[in-house]
Amino acid sequence: MRSPATRMLPTKVRRSLAKLGNDLRDARRKRHLTVEMMIERVGVAKATYLKVEKGDPSVSMGVYAMTLFALGFPNVLDEIADSRHDETGLLLDSARLPQRVRPRKEPKAL
Repeated sequence: MRSPATRMLPTKVRRSLAKLGNDLRDARRKRHLTVEMMIERVGVAKATYLKVEKGDPSVSMGVYAMTLFALGFPNVLDEIADSRHDETGLLLDSARLPQRVRPRKEPKAL
């Protein structure tokens, strides 16, 4: 049974996950690795690994991360949501800047 979040995934997200799964399968095949070799390296059941290659959204992020690592992409997740490249977040930050900056008042000495 699928979770409500899985059922509500937008089509674009489903397509992205399917593409990721296909890309992972292609990377495995280019490296001449069998599914059995991958399940040993990733440490999951065969059924779970096959879900990864299909882009199944019910598979945990950790399994996808281990698959990427096993295929030689150890740092690929570092860039996914890097705040330095978050254009919307940077725009929101600059919109929140104060219009004026005033010096703080010093407390009066007794």
